[in-house]
Amino acid sequence: MPKLTIDEKTVEVPVGKRLAQAIEDAGVNIGHRCGGYAKCTTCRVEFVEGEPDVMTKAEYERLTNRDLFGEVRLSCQIECDRDMSVKPLITLENEPSWQDTGPELEETVTPEAEWFPIDMLTDE
Repeated sequence: MPKLTIDEKTVEVPVGKRLAQAIEDAGVNIGHRCGGYAKCTTCRVEFVEGEPDVMTKAEYERLTNRDLFGEVRLSCQIECDRDMSVKPLITLENEPSWQDTGPELEETVTPEAEWFPIDMLTDE
């Protein structure tokens, strides 16, 4: 099983689990205000290590529309398939107006994932 490190805490996660869900299961209240559909960007993370080399079309479109491409990744659009170390950027604790992190996440990446190698996306 891949290991996920969030700040200083490391947990094992099943292969294929959504990163946003794995972060939440590890006890970190990461935002997912749109329910994990790559619309709101509240599930953004910075990668310390283990950033995947693929990205969904939905993540790419949202990040480029918000001028965030190359800066952060959307944890709702990433599947755990390797050891990763991340820093969640928007959490319940640092958003005082929130009462919760958002709707329950689906088990799989939504919308249905169209995966592209990141290096292919940066050449556009």
